[in-house]
Amino acid sequence: MGQAAAIPISSSTPSSGQASPSSRQIYKVALASIIGSIIEQYDYLVTGVIAATVWGGIFFKLPGLAAVAAAIGVYGLGIIIRPIGAYIFGHIADRHGRKDAMVYALVLMGVSSLLIGLTPTYDSIGTVAPILLIVFRLAQGISFGAEFGTASTWVVEQAARSKYRAFWGAWVGFAIPIGLLLGFGSVIFVKAIMTPEHFTDWGWRIFFFLGFLVAIVGIIIRSRTEDSFVFEEHRAKQEVLDSPAKEVWREMPLTILRTSLVNAMFGGAFFLYFVFGTSYMKAVGFTGSTPEVIGLIAAAFMLLFMIIGSFLADIINRRTILLIAAVVFLVFAIPYFHLINTGNFLYAVIAEVIGFGFVFGFGYGAIPAFYTENFPTRYRASGASAGYQISQVYGGGLIPILAGQILRAYGIHDAYIFIGGLVMVYAVAAIIAILMTPETKNVSLEG
Repeated sequence: MGQAAAIPISSSTPSSGQASPSSRQIYKVALASIIGSIIEQYDYLVTGVIAATVWGGIFFKLPGLAAVAAAIGVYGLGIIIRPIGAYIFGHIADRHGRKDAMVYALVLMGVSSLLIGLTPTYDSIGTVAPILLIVFRLAQGISFGAEFGTASTWVVEQAARSKYRAFWGAWVGFAIPIGLLLGFGSVIFVKAIMTPEHFTDWGWRIFFFLGFLVAIVGIIIRSRTEDSFVFEEHRAKQEVLDSPAKEVWREMPLTILRTSLVNAMFGGAFFLYFVFGTSYMKAVGFTGSTPEVIGLIAAAFMLLFMIIGSFLADIINRRTILLIAAVVFLVFAIPYFHLINTGNFLYAVIAEVIGFGFVFGFGYGAIPAFYTENFPTRYRASGASAGYQISQVYGGGLIPILAGQILRAYGIHDAYIFIGGLVMVYAVAAIIAILMTPETKNVSLEG
C-alpha cells in the first residue's frame, strides 16, 4: 500500500520561496475556524444534554429507561453517520478549498439544528416525530463530520512553518470546552428562569433556535477569511486530485486506521463523562442543574489543560501528550464512578475535572496537529476527516448504543462497571495505536 512518506524538516523552515504567513494571518484563520467550530460544538453538545434528559419523555412512548436508551441511541446515530460528512466535505476541501467546505458545513449544521428545534412531539404527530428527529439528527451528524478534520487542516496548514503548530491547531479543539461552557451555561440559565415543565415542553428548543441564528454569523466570518497558504500553493501547482477522498482510502488505509483508534478513545471519554455521566449523576441523587454546574467547572479546566497540552506538544512531541491522556483514562474509568457514587459535590467535581477536563483537554492539545500531520496536502482534509470520524462509528457512536442496552439490562447503579470496562478497551487500543504511529512534530506539510 502506498503510504506517503513525511519529509522531516524544522517546522519553522520555509520549503518554498513563498513568504511565511504572519502571526496575524494565522490568527485570522484560527479565529474563523474556532468561531465556526464553537457554533458546531454548541449545537452538538447541547444536543447531548437534551438527548440525555428531555428527548426520551417527549419523542418516545416507552417505559422508563427504555425511553432514555432510545434517546441516547438517536444521539449515537448522529455520530455514526459522521464518516459520510467526512467523505463529502473532505472531497470538497481537497478539491475546492478548506474555507469553502467549512462554510457549507456550517450552513447544514444551522439548518438541521433549526429543524430539530421545530420538530413536534410524539403527542402531536405520533411516530412521525421520532422519525423526523432521526432524519434531522442525521443531517446534523453529516455536518459535524466535516468540521474537525477540515478545520484542523485549514489552521495547521496556515501555521505550517510556525514552531507553535500544535498550539495553533489546538484552537479548533478549544471550541469543545468553549462550546461546553456556552452550552452548559445556557442550559443552567434557561432552567433557572422557567419551571421544569416549561423547559421540557418548549424551553429546550431555545438552544437550537439560538444555534441557527449564531450560525449565520459564523458563515459570514468564514466566508470573509482566506484559505490556507499551503492549499493555495498546492492549487497553483495544479496538483489537485480528482477524487481525493477516494484516493486517501486507497493509498493510506493503515494511517487512517491508526489515527482513528486514537480518537475512538476520546469519543468514549466524551460519552462516558458527558452524556452518560450527566444521566448517572441525576440517578445517584444530584438534583436540579447540579450535573450541568459540575460539567461547567470541568469544561473550564478542560480549556486550561488543552492550552497546556498544546504547548507541551510543541515543546516535547505529540505522542507523549496523547499517551499521558490515554493512560490516565485507562486507570480512571472505574474510579470516576466511585467518586460520583458518594453523592458529594466536591468529589464529583474532582471526578469530572480529572476524567473529562484532563483526559479530554490535555490529549486534545495535540490531536489537531496529530491528525493533519499524518497526511500529505493532496488529500490532507479527506485523510484527517476520515481518520477522525470513522472512529466515531465504533467509538463515540457505538458506545452510546451499547451503553443504552447495558443500561436497560442492569439498571443505572450497576451498569457503570460494564460501561467503564467497555471504554477501557478503547484506551488500550489507543495506546497501541499511538505507539505504532511515527512522531510528526517536525514533518513538512508542504508536500
